[in-house]
Amino acid sequence: MTVRELRDKYLSGEVSPVTVIKESLGLINDKDEEIHAYLDVYENALEEAVKAEECLSIDKDDTPPLTGIPIAIKNNILYKAHKATGGSKILENYTATYNATIVDKLKKAGAIIVGSTNMDEFAMGSSTENSAFGPTKNPTDITRVPGGSSGGSAAAVAMGSVPVAIGTDTGGSIRQPASYCGLVGFKPTYGAVSRYGLMAMGSSLDQAGPLTNTVTDAELVHNVIAGQDNMDMTTISNDTYPKVEEKDKYTIGVPRDFLASGIDEDVLGAFESHLEDLRLAGHDVVDVKLPLFAKGLAAYYVVMPAEVSSNLARYDGIRYGSRVDGEDLLAVYENSRGEGFGDEVKRRILLGTYVLSSGYYDAYYGKAEAVRQLMREELNQVFTEIDIIATPTAPTPAFKFGAQKDPLSMYKQDIFTVPVNLTGVPAISIPAKSVEREGKSLPVGVQYIAPHAGEVRLFDLGKRMHDQV
Repeated sequence: MTVRELRDKYLSGEVSPVTVIKESLGLINDKDEEIHAYLDVYENALEEAVKAEECLSIDKDDTPPLTGIPIAIKNNILYKAHKATGGSKILENYTATYNATIVDKLKKAGAIIVGSTNMDEFAMGSSTENSAFGPTKNPTDITRVPGGSSGGSAAAVAMGSVPVAIGTDTGGSIRQPASYCGLVGFKPTYGAVSRYGLMAMGSSLDQAGPLTNTVTDAELVHNVIAGQDNMDMTTISNDTYPKVEEKDKYTIGVPRDFLASGIDEDVLGAFESHLEDLRLAGHDVVDVKLPLFAKGLAAYYVVMPAEVSSNLARYDGIRYGSRVDGEDLLAVYENSRGEGFGDEVKRRILLGTYVLSSGYYDAYYGKAEAVRQLMREELNQVFTEIDIIATPTAPTPAFKFGAQKDPLSMYKQDIFTVPVNLTGVPAISIPAKSVEREGKSLPVGVQYIAPHAGEVRLFDLGKRMHDQV
């Protein structure tokens, strides 16, 4: 059931939180050995379910909005006294000493966290194949990846164990798994949700958001976790950006030139079919030009590794992380990081260190940041003419394990999502029509992009086109 349906049944007395949490834990026990969506499952969730039941028995109408709702969180989100590995061997034995702000907000809203989900190591990947603890499988076809880096969160919802899971999105890591698993995935405006207590990958890019079955649920959960936070100075107030209103009829911009970037023919066909649905619903669909969006992938893979190189310097076996001894201090660093980090993490640290190094900073990092600013200006100009931009979420459906062995081909899976993170605007992925692969019907997603603080517009159109509200 969706969050909204569960909430209604709790209030009517048809079902109880204890029953729901038992079913959630039971389903995880039955299915997760094969799917591997979870790294940890929290049995104390049953104790919290009892408390939620008592709360509902006292005053149903005045209970917090997520009372008794089972939720999973990505394993790079700190939950006090629980393991937080970031999918990395270097943090294999790390236990969080405090709660992330979004965990506090979820618990204050009554949510019951049933477990933490698998992920690409330190959120670096598009398939969850880079987890140090083994890959997650896609519940729609277990021979295929669930996407990444929030693949475990997507799989947890897709296999039915929870109605909502929290992921993080640095370059598409919520939206792309949502597309692969047939879910709704939402990435908010940069600064709308606190990053306090999230393991930093790219500090100017990261945002947390929900993966759900409906846009209505995504909106509900986002409204719970959003807001300014004194522990995160990058969070924004409601008046940071001009107010963006809902409309009865939207003008949807489609960057046609950008869609020529290696997209599968049938995925493009599913996208075109969705555009026709938008027209039939009364919206205007027009072509727009976003020439700099095609540069987004190149700029992202300079900016992001640079921030990775800085953020992961703390994991050295002394300040943080597992320690591997050596004959001197340098050997401790080398051994700890050499054994603790996987190949993709090492690759991005090396790339980031290179683009930040003397003699190369201006040539690479400086230029990438300049392109980033021009992309923001280009986007702001386009949004004076249209209301929402639509693209496919990913250029392909979920691929098979091992199919993207070349790192560059893997990086291209993010081509439609990374411009959103570079510019800081919000975006949502909703399921479009499916495509066929080897006799299997595989989901693909369509992405809506709105101006800064345009969440209300994404939720409104998303509900009309997906939830049929």
